[in-house]
Amino acid sequence: MNQKIYITQVSTFFPNSPVPNEEMEDYLGKIKGLKSKSKPLILRSNKIKSRYYATDKKGNSTHSITDMAIESIKNLCTDGFDLQNIELLTSGSASPDLMMPSLSLMVHGELGIKPIDAMTASGSCNSSMWALNYAWMSLLLGKYSNAVCCATEKFSNWMQSRNFEEESKHLEALGANPFIAFEKDFLRWMLSDGASAVLLEDKPKPNGLSLAIDWIEIKSYANEVETCMLAGGMKDEHGNIVSWHDLTPAQWLENSVFALRQDHKLLEANITRLGGIFLKELTEKYNFDVSEIDFFLPHLSSFFFKPRIQESLEELGMVIPEEKWFVNLDRIGNIASASGFAMLDELYKSGRLVPGNRILLMIPESARFSYTYMMLTVV
Repeated sequence: MNQKIYITQVSTFFPNSPVPNEEMEDYLGKIKGLKSKSKPLILRSNKIKSRYYATDKKGNSTHSITDMAIESIKNLCTDGFDLQNIELLTSGSASPDLMMPSLSLMVHGELGIKPIDAMTASGSCNSSMWALNYAWMSLLLGKYSNAVCCATEKFSNWMQSRNFEEESKHLEALGANPFIAFEKDFLRWMLSDGASAVLLEDKPKPNGLSLAIDWIEIKSYANEVETCMLAGGMKDEHGNIVSWHDLTPAQWLENSVFALRQDHKLLEANITRLGGIFLKELTEKYNFDVSEIDFFLPHLSSFFFKPRIQESLEELGMVIPEEKWFVNLDRIGNIASASGFAMLDELYKSGRLVPGNRILLMIPESARFSYTYMMLTVV
């Protein structure tokens, strides 16, 4: 069994040019021609200034989920590593192109490489971490000498106004406000498209910096908190989840069943609280103090949560100074499962890392409240 696994390269791929706030509705459209009431409020809160869309202003796709994953993987091919060298491919996404085949098989099929092991993790922001965990454990066991793990997201098509027109018409026919519910609308102004990837190897690269994976810890709190974010279903009047399988096609359209929605009240009440509790447990398990880390990379869906995370950590006796935080949400938007690797890529290429630095990565997922923490040491 191998004793240590290393991230030896990190990459990202962003489609097209950055989209500023004032141009968002040029790409996403206006539902029934009406400007969103929540957009100004949400943008002030999340503090995102630009993001990327894999679509044009006519709503046509410029890149698929698979396309972006492939580009991010190709960007790993430096320092002599070739696509043909890949032994294991894992991936995660909240927005795959297809329900089946799985994302990793679609990516593998388009890469044009030899037969390999391929695994896909489904879910939301944590899907890439589950995929990374699988790759890490596979290399620790000695099954392979390398693995590529990628994360890729495309929300621009999902969030276009045309997907909500039928629901808006249905509301209007009932004499209700034609604006869609805040739980769906606010996500339209937060999410971004893009892909990121990491190369794992059982040895550090001979030249340049590598990131030794000290540990990866994942925990679900689904037993304690109800579903917060979902797509492909809806909650009934009793709060029970009803799957699209049990709804008619007419109900799919009238309720925008396949739209992504989030209970923001449930989110605010639990996301930072549970993340803090888990981190406190890990400081005790691994006998470390957060003051020992050099960089803290938290995946934020919105800058709204940054002071709340700080407060939660301080209440638990864990203070991470502002200068140790490294976040790029304001420049690239919230790309869900791809956000963690995207932060790591920017930091890795920033010139700020030196051997001995310790990096703590935090990925919270609100869909049913699960969390990943990963500790890295620069070597």
